[in-house]
Amino acid sequence: MTKLVIQIPCYNEAASLPVALAELPRSLPGIDAVEWLVVDDGSTDGTSDVARAHGVDHLIRLPHHRGLAHAFMAALEGSLDAGADIIVNTDADNQYRASDIPKLIQPILDGRAEIVIGARPISSIQHFTPLKKLFQRLGSWMTRVVSSTDVHDAPSGFRAMSRAAAMRLHVFNGFTYTIETIIQAGQKGMAVTSVPISVNGELRPSRLIKGLGSYIGRQVLTMVRVFVTYRPFRFFALPGAVLFSGGFLLGLRFLYYFFSGNGGGHVQSLILAALLMGMGFFLVVVGLLADLLAVNRTLLEGLEWRLKKLEERLPAPVDWPR
Repeated sequence: MTKLVIQIPCYNEAASLPVALAELPRSLPGIDAVEWLVVDDGSTDGTSDVARAHGVDHLIRLPHHRGLAHAFMAALEGSLDAGADIIVNTDADNQYRASDIPKLIQPILDGRAEIVIGARPISSIQHFTPLKKLFQRLGSWMTRVVSSTDVHDAPSGFRAMSRAAAMRLHVFNGFTYTIETIIQAGQKGMAVTSVPISVNGELRPSRLIKGLGSYIGRQVLTMVRVFVTYRPFRFFALPGAVLFSGGFLLGLRFLYYFFSGNGGGHVQSLILAALLMGMGFFLVVVGLLADLLAVNRTLLEGLEWRLKKLEERLPAPVDWPR
């Protein structure tokens, strides 16, 4: 039996949630059961009541607003607890067309992918400014480079993932999950692909992008942070090697002038060489230590994943009468 859970993280979405839920399917080819899950991220407008009134199968209410990334992870945990074999994540503002869900899950059903990202037609979205379209493309290109994946629309929240992939994902920042999970999946060697999707008209302005500059800055910081987490030696050792090499060459230059009898006028080169070599050596050592920590984290994540798989095989505890 294959179960699909469609999850929707929500924050004050009482007005738009009914529109999104009305479009969601209750049955799909190749799927035996379709269920809906809503995470209410501390809403104050009655979002939970609206979700219940519209037949949501699973409702998780966070006691206070924690942000999109936390709501997404809470939804993943809830979907896994509900027995999902495939999870589809979508937005409560009805940005994404539910009619594209079969297209989104097909690569997973075919065994060709573990995570599928819906690629929006960025160039034809009318409410996107030219500058935003440019940075969307640039951000997706940077994500492809860092993650070693072929994702065309990295910030897209319309995505499907297998149960095994969802069990291996972790989100460290509290801002958004979109780019971080793609980089993480790519670094873990998961099969990630994209499929073209359509979008609906805008029901409300984006709450995540309060300012384009702030959004870009936070996304770049997210990329750097995730890359440091999963490739720390490369991040620290490469600039360290460049600094050390520059200092070493300056040192050779000083020695050349010194043995030529003109070393007295090049003491500054010797000082700079020592500083550069010291800084480079320090960065390489930091890279080695960070790499050891990354190996330890990878082992712990693998152990956590195996424990989750083992828990699924264990029989449910028996509630003996007292």
